[in-house]
This record gives sequence, C-alpha cells and structure tokens, in this order.
Amino acid sequence: MISSIDLENLAVGYPKVAEAAVIGVRHPKWDERPLLVIVLKEGQTATREEILGFFQGKIANWWMPDDVVFIPAIPHTATGKIQKMALREQFKDYVLPTAVAAE
Repeated sequence: MISSIDLENLAVGYPKVAEAAVIGVRHPKWDERPLLVIVLKEGQTATREEILGFFQGKIANWWMPDDVVFIPAIPHTATGKIQKMALREQFKDYVLPTAVAAE
C-alpha cells in the first residue's frame, strides 16, 4: 500500500511547495493510482517533471505519483485538516496519463 502521508511529507520538503495532498484516482489497470495535488509557495513556479524528479530515489518506483496537478488552494476543515473528500470530488473525472496508456 502506498502511504499518502509519506508522499505528502516528501512533497512539502521541496522548497517550492507550500502544501500537498495525495488522493487516489481511478485507473483501469490498477484500480487507483496516486495523484499529487500541489499548492506552490507565493511567487514560485514548478513543473510536473521537476516535482517527480525530486521524488526519484527517495521512494519506491511503484509509489511514484502518476501525475501532479497544481491548484491555488487545498480545501481544509475548520480544524485545518485537508478535506480529501472534497479533493476526490474535484478530481473525480480526472484521467491519469498512465490510465490512457493502459486502456
């Protein structure tokens, strides 16, 4: 099983990342695969390849998120916890690039 918390902690260790969340997105072959949702620090820019490159060698290859999306803000509860259900709803129709190849 892939640890979303480990992936999120690794992502926020990247200097340009302010906040990160990992959610499972439907995949035709693997049922679900990780989608990394990133909020960048003010004034920063980054690419999918840059973020995934930072992960190389730090996690098992099969833990690698299948895609990275950049959004302006991650939804939180009143107590500050990330609302993963809201993110799953927001990305429910998201098609991973690896899902297209697997179909």
